[in-house]
Amino acid sequence: MSLDPKYIEYPRRQYGYDHDIYPWSAMHQRPAIKWDNDKKVAIWICVSLEYFPIIPNDAPFRAPGHMVTPYPDYRHYTSREYGTRIGIYRLLDAFKQRGIRASIAANSIIAEKYPALVEDILADGHEIIAHSTDMNASIASNMDEAQERAIIEQSLEILTKAIGEKPSGWLSISRSQSWRTADILTENGVKYCCDWVNDELPYRFNNGLINLPLNHEISDRQIISVQQQSANNYAASMMDAFHWLHGEAAQFGGRLLPLHITPYIMGLPYRIGSFENMLDNLLMQDSGFFTRGDDLVRIWEKQQ
Repeated sequence: MSLDPKYIEYPRRQYGYDHDIYPWSAMHQRPAIKWDNDKKVAIWICVSLEYFPIIPNDAPFRAPGHMVTPYPDYRHYTSREYGTRIGIYRLLDAFKQRGIRASIAANSIIAEKYPALVEDILADGHEIIAHSTDMNASIASNMDEAQERAIIEQSLEILTKAIGEKPSGWLSISRSQSWRTADILTENGVKYCCDWVNDELPYRFNNGLINLPLNHEISDRQIISVQQQSANNYAASMMDAFHWLHGEAAQFGGRLLPLHITPYIMGLPYRIGSFENMLDNLLMQDSGFFTRGDDLVRIWEKQQ
């Protein structure tokens, strides 16, 4: 029995992906990107600075890492709070000692509850990007559009007031967007988002929004919390990724290694040493350089 030809006839069927959000391309078809000073691999650190309300919201979905036992779930609540009390400062110290600038994806409530922390982040030269209002404010297409707009606009408004300028970047909770999110972000002046993980270089949506891929497969949450690997294994995996990308750069041009870090995971005392050793090893690679997300996007844009 043959397949009905109508089975493969549907709206937006086209070369590559069947949507009009962004054009499809493979890495061997693109002009090579050249990073500054002939570097081969851009290393972009994005830290998720999260605030988990003690009672989770399951609509549209419960955020990864949220409370799990009967409430009040003090065990998980306080372990998450460890990130904003202790873990983030261990990371900031590690960055400061090495002259590294990062992107800090902050729930906007962080700016209200911990204004001194925001001041410390900015004083060290880091970029703050928007990461919703708190970890109860996830986004999906089954939520009301007005509710989604309120989350995005409130997050941007609070952070703009705290840092003195509108954040140029956006990271959704669990990288989850609705069909409307990209347009709402663009309408609100956001330059780039980090939610789509299908590349290792920035690319532009048809509405003008830039996507800076932040692959969850190589995040500390995925490797350490989900796969239950050690911090040493995480560090070794990142070095493997760097060397592979360095090799590809000879053929395809500049590459990107995104490091997605969570303070309450990597900031623990038995993990932070491995993380610092990894930073030192990456700094020893003459072909690599550390960059904030907004700076990386600017370099990329100049070549488009």
